[in-house]
Amino acid sequence: MKTPNMNAHIESFHSILEDECYSRNEWSSFKEAYKAVAEYMNFYNNRRRHGSIKYMAPNRFYDAFMSKNVNAKAFAV
Repeated sequence: MKTPNMNAHIESFHSILEDECYSRNEWSSFKEAYKAVAEYMNFYNNRRRHGSIKYMAPNRFYDAFMSKNVNAKAFAV
C-alpha cells in the first residue's frame, strides 16, 4: 500500500515546506495561508534550485528532460 508518508520524496518535500514556509509565517486566516503556500509552491517549482536534479528548478529540469537535454541514466536509482 502506498501512502504519502511512506514516500521519501514526499516526506522530504513536506520537511522543506515546513522549514521554508510554515515555520517562517503566521497567518490569521486560511486564505492568507493558502496564498502563502501557493506562492511558495510557485517558487519551489520555478526558481528554487535542487541539487539532486543538476541544480535546476523542477520545471526547468522537466523541460530539459522532455526535450532530451538531460540524460535519464544519470538519475537512475
